[in-house]
Amino acid sequence: MSTVLSIASLLIGSALLLMAGGLHGLLLPIRGLAEGFSDTSLGMLGAGWAVGYVAGCLAVPVIVKRVGHIRTFGVLASVAAITMLLNLLFLTPMVWVPLRAVTGFCFAGAAMIVESWLNERASNQTRGRIFGIYTMINLGATTVGQMLLTLGDATGFVFFVVGSIIYSLSLLPTALSTAATPTPLTQARLDIGALWRNSPVAVVAVLLIGISNGAFGTLGAVYGRKIGLSISDIAVMMSLALLIGAIIQIPVGLLSDRVDRRAVLVGMGILATITGLALSVADSMGPIAVIVLVSAFGGMIYSMYPVILAHASDHAAPGDFLKTSGGLLLIFGAGTMVGPVAAAALMSASTPGALFHVTAAAHLSMVLFTAWRMTRRAAVRVEEKSDFVPVIATARFSTPESSVLDPRADERAA
Repeated sequence: MSTVLSIASLLIGSALLLMAGGLHGLLLPIRGLAEGFSDTSLGMLGAGWAVGYVAGCLAVPVIVKRVGHIRTFGVLASVAAITMLLNLLFLTPMVWVPLRAVTGFCFAGAAMIVESWLNERASNQTRGRIFGIYTMINLGATTVGQMLLTLGDATGFVFFVVGSIIYSLSLLPTALSTAATPTPLTQARLDIGALWRNSPVAVVAVLLIGISNGAFGTLGAVYGRKIGLSISDIAVMMSLALLIGAIIQIPVGLLSDRVDRRAVLVGMGILATITGLALSVADSMGPIAVIVLVSAFGGMIYSMYPVILAHASDHAAPGDFLKTSGGLLLIFGAGTMVGPVAAAALMSASTPGALFHVTAAAHLSMVLFTAWRMTRRAAVRVEEKSDFVPVIATARFSTPESSVLDPRADERAA
C-alpha cells in the first residue's frame, strides 16, 4: 500500500493522460466519418499518430535533457489539449492529419516522463509491482475515456472540450510534484542488424502485428459505423477488444513460459486470421455477434506483442534487454504507420470488411514465417527463458521508458 501511495500523484497524471487519449483516439474517426472524411483520410490519421509517436520517442529525451522534465511535460500536455480544440475548430483532414502527428509526439513524450518518474521511485523489489499497477490503471483509464462517448453526441463540441480539459488536468500532478528530478530519459535506437541476428521472428512478427494493430486501432470504429453499429456499440466493442487482450495475456504468458513461444505465436496468428476473416463478412450479423467476434480478435492481436518481446528477450545477451525492446518498439511503430493507410485504401476500393483482409494477410504472413523459422532454429529450453511480462500492444501503452520500468530490464542485466 505504501508503494502505491508514494506514486499516487504520478499514477493519477498518467490515468488522466490515457483517459484523454482514449477519448481523443476514438472520437476522431467517428466524427471524421460524420463529417464525410474519406477512408483514406481516416487511415492517414492513424499513420500521422504513429509518425508523431515514433518521433516523440526519439526526440523528447533530447528536449528533456535541455529544459527538464517538468517544463517539458507541461508543454506537451498543454499542446495536446490545444490540438484537441483545434480538431474542433478545423474540421478538415488537411488539418487533422498533422494535428494527429503533433498529438502522437506529445503523448509519447508525456508518457515517457511519467514513466521516468515511476522508474525513479521503483526499487528492484517493487519494480514488477509498480509496472503491473501502472499498466492496469492505464488500461482502465483508456477504457473509461472510450466509454465517455456513450454519454452524448459525438457530432457536437462537448467531447472535444472535455478531452482538452482532461489533457490539461494531467499536467497538475507532475507540476506539483516535490520529487527529485528523474534521471535522463531512455532514447530508443534502431539497429536492425543486431535485432535480426538476435531473432528474425521478432523483427518480422513485430512489424506485421504493428500493421495489423495499427489498422484495427485506427479504423475499427470506422468499420463498426459503416456496418451499422451505434456509437455506444462501437465504444463497447473497442474497449472490450483491449480488455480481453489484456486478460488473455495471463494464460498466454503461462503457456509461452512452458512451450516454444513461436508455437504460441503461430497458434494465436491462426486464430486471429480466422476471426478476422469472419469479421470481414460480419456486416449481416447483429451487433452482439460482431462485438463478441471483435472481443475475441482483440484477445489475439493484443496478446502477441508481449510473446514476441519475451521471445526476443530469451535470445538477448545479458544487459541488452533495453536495446532489444526499444528497437522492437520502433519497428512496431513503423508497422502502425503502414497498416492504417493500406487498410483504408482497401476499404475505399471494396467493403468495410476489407479492414480484416489486411489484418488477416499480416497474421498469415507472420504464421508462415514463424513456422518456417521453427525448422531453422531450436527452441529455447524452459530453464533458459526470461520471464513473460504482460505488455499492452498499442502505442499508447509502450515507450522506451516503459522498457526501463519493465522488471526484465534488471533481470537481464544481472
